[in-house]
Amino acid sequence: MLLIQNCRLIDPASHTDGMRDLLLADGVVKAIAPAGTLSAPAGCEVLAAHGIVAAPGLVDTHSHFRDPGFPEKEDIHTGSLSAARGGYTSIVMMANTKPPIDCVPVLEDVLARGRKEKIHIYSAANVTVGMQGAERTDFVSLKEAGAVVFTDDGRPVMDQDLLKNALKLARKLDVPVSLHEEDPTFVKNPGVNAGGKAAASLGLVGADRQAEASLVARDVKLAEEVGGKLLIQHISSREGVALVREAQKHNPLIQAEATPQHFSLTEAAVLEKGTLAKVNPPLRLEEDRQAILAGIADGTIRIIATDHAPHAKAQKDQPFVKAPSGMIGLETALSLGIRNLVQPGVISLEHFLAMLTINPAEYYHLPAGRICEGGPADLVLFDPERTWTVTSRFASRSSNSPFIGETLPGVVLYTICRGEIIYRADIN
Repeated sequence: MLLIQNCRLIDPASHTDGMRDLLLADGVVKAIAPAGTLSAPAGCEVLAAHGIVAAPGLVDTHSHFRDPGFPEKEDIHTGSLSAARGGYTSIVMMANTKPPIDCVPVLEDVLARGRKEKIHIYSAANVTVGMQGAERTDFVSLKEAGAVVFTDDGRPVMDQDLLKNALKLARKLDVPVSLHEEDPTFVKNPGVNAGGKAAASLGLVGADRQAEASLVARDVKLAEEVGGKLLIQHISSREGVALVREAQKHNPLIQAEATPQHFSLTEAAVLEKGTLAKVNPPLRLEEDRQAILAGIADGTIRIIATDHAPHAKAQKDQPFVKAPSGMIGLETALSLGIRNLVQPGVISLEHFLAMLTINPAEYYHLPAGRICEGGPADLVLFDPERTWTVTSRFASRSSNSPFIGETLPGVVLYTICRGEIIYRADIN
């Protein structure tokens, strides 16, 4: 049993923002009352919040825990520790593992191991067998086994007829299809924006913005035709944002996610940070970042997802063309949103938290994202004003972050899942 006294409760689902006491017991929120009115029952731990923010535990619907197949980068356990340190209590793991999560036995294995962790672990399943783009997986049996989304993240689904069929079936199952939109026809060198200063400096052609725009245009049209629940992953271009905005007028089930790296950085980071800023789709221009910010502000983009993508140091230390794309993000996402969205006034703190909690939870039908009496006792307590300096010491097994050395606002002080404190900041 845990009593949290005098916290600033921000629950976007109920539009609550005020000083409260919270009593947690048996894995649920037992009581919510005005600050200073709840007394601690016998044997109850008391946490004096002193006005810090209490919000629903964060929800990430796009994380790579590299398990099975790549334990030197991350596994379910270390990924869970990284999530807890960042304030996340619910995670959807991506399916581009080895073997990929394209059949029930592999899915059941990762979910069984996920249940041993202190956070809530969910998993995607693949759209196509072996992520080869030729044969659709068994959506029905995979959903029955626990898949909450279908994706070949890391690779686009190029077969239009296969994708249309997948969208139709996913609509019947009421589950999203989540797509990595990069047409390889327009990608000469992945991870760097084509035609920009970074590509020129590296002597590379790069990945053209048309790689994203062409597939987004195709796929939102397919989703409009069948009424499918389509999620555009890690949107990176102004064209992509505009296409999603227009498509939502015809099918509001079409959504897009933005990553902290794409709303925080431009291709200039590649010049400064090298392979640590190599991601797919690539960081683009300031006008693209501004378009993403506008999409977040006007509600075109309703979900922030980390695309947490761990890689071992030796892999990132290779020459640019050989190094893998991706950066870790679970432990910096909250802070980057406070710095780049809330503090400049792009959106309010409540709006930002909605994008990390109730919005993804509702879209993916997860039992998360809100604080209410009788609901799950999953919370993050953080100080949005306090700052911290990012070091290479992460809870993740990997440390491939371009934000190392930066001082960021927003310190996660406690992460609580099922009513248990699973992360406590080591701050004097």
